[in-house]
Amino acid sequence: MTRPVPVALEIAVTAPAGAVVARDGGADRVELCVGLELGGLTPSQALVEMTHETGIPAHALVRCRPGGFVHDRDEVELMEREVRTVLRSGAAGVVVGALRPDRTLDEDALRRFVDAARSVTPTAEVTLHRAIDHAADPVAAVALLADLGFTRVLTSGGAPTAAAGARTIARMVQAAGPVQVMAGAGVIPADISTLVATGAAAVHLSAKRAAAVGTHAGVPMGAGDDGSAHFVTDAEVVAAARRALDG
Repeated sequence: MTRPVPVALEIAVTAPAGAVVARDGGADRVELCVGLELGGLTPSQALVEMTHETGIPAHALVRCRPGGFVHDRDEVELMEREVRTVLRSGAAGVVVGALRPDRTLDEDALRRFVDAARSVTPTAEVTLHRAIDHAADPVAAVALLADLGFTRVLTSGGAPTAAAGARTIARMVQAAGPVQVMAGAGVIPADISTLVATGAAAVHLSAKRAAAVGTHAGVPMGAGDDGSAHFVTDAEVVAAARRALDG
């Protein structure tokens, strides 16, 4: 009898310390980024190197700015270079995405990202990030990913949270072919059984909490800064997610 393939647990982290928490809590891999409160941005070379040293496979987000996913020529070239940099620094894979103004996949940009990744590491895993949730038709979009060379896709099914988009995620699983579908966005451990039932190959969550220190209320450092603490990875949430998957 064929054993079912275990559903993987991925934790979004912003520091080597978070990667250690995820590793020790039973995560299978991490997505590494900075600016989690902005949806995530490309981590530095040193951050990738130090996270790689923790021993858990780290997939580096490559996103050069916050905002939408329609990128001009210079931004695409920058992210191509970032793809190569993070992989040379020890990332096990990259997480990328781009759309056209009509909200279809920017296939030319995506091919460039995939080719850049595989030019460094032929076995590099390439994930399409939640740009797919801003596509006009996420189900139709996911059907294109195998031909573009992607390993997996992170999605909420086009909804604000993965739990709310579970029905669409199940449809995406059916349309994705060999591409792994990973459910993520606003996930808490209580959602995991619902997301596993979609057929998703992995569940993704940030498992974050506000740090106990680091506030600077009253002296903002930019238009988007409210002075609140930064986020760190919560060991209890990671452990609860692991238990939910093993349940």
